[in-house]
Amino acid sequence: MTEEITNAPYADIEVSDDDKLWAMLSWIPWLGVVLAIIALLIEPQKDQPFVRFHAVQSIGANIIIGILSSLLVITVVLSCITPILGLVTIYPAIKAYQGEWFEIPWLTEFCKNQGWI
Repeated sequence: MTEEITNAPYADIEVSDDDKLWAMLSWIPWLGVVLAIIALLIEPQKDQPFVRFHAVQSIGANIIIGILSSLLVITVVLSCITPILGLVTIYPAIKAYQGEWFEIPWLTEFCKNQGWI
C-alpha cells in the first residue's frame, strides 16, 4: 500500500515500514535528538533519504525548541510553557509514521541549503 505524495522531495522513493518507524522515533519529544543522531549513524538507516530527511529536521527543531526553552526559563510564568514546547514534535512524528515528507517551511529550506538533506 503506497500513497502518492505530490510535493514530496523524493516522490519516486518507496518508504518501508522500518524507515517510517525510524523517522517517527527521531521526532519523539526530548529523546528524539538522541534517536535521530543514532539513525544518522547506523548503517542501514543513514543511507535512506526518508529517515535522513526527518532526522535532520528533528535535530534542527529540537535545537530551536531547546533555545526557546532556555529563554523562557528566565521568567517564572513563562517557564510553565517550557514542557509544552516539546510536545510540538508529536505532529511531525505522526506524519512521519504515516509516510509523509512533512516539511517545516523555513527549517527544511535551511537544511536543504546547508546540504544536510
